[in-house]
Amino acid sequence: MKAHYDNEIDALYLTLGDQEPDGVIEIAHGVNLDTTAEGKIIGIEILRASHRLNIDTILSYTLKPDQSISTRKVA
Repeated sequence: MKAHYDNEIDALYLTLGDQEPDGVIEIAHGVNLDTTAEGKIIGIEILRASHRLNIDTILSYTLKPDQSISTRKVA
């Protein structure tokens, strides 16, 4: 997983896969999931990120997500 924070627009993007997104699902105001045509989640966008979480903490961790989670179909 890779994290990119753009401080000019206060947006955090978490990359979960290397495929190109085919669709977007808004799960909350300002929180979007990028998905493939098969429903695989490949990215998470969080707008107004500094108001929602501690950016310094998020960018200091290295996480290895369970790959089986990102391959589940989204209902």
